[in-house]
Amino acid sequence: MSDGNFNRALLPSTPYRSGVRMGQQQTKTKAVCVLRQALEQAQPPLTEEQKEAIARYFESEL
Repeated sequence: MSDGNFNRALLPSTPYRSGVRMGQQQTKTKAVCVLRQALEQAQPPLTEEQKEAIARYFESEL
């Protein structure tokens, strides 16, 4: 007779968690890409090094 515990190996795998993580990573990547595009359009006087530093800082804060 079962006591409510069961072998999880018998259950079908659920890719929910890995799908959520993948979606979060894609969202972060898209956000950094959009920031770089916005910097190109809105802040032309900035040097490439400054833009890259801003993008790296933004990505690390996500």
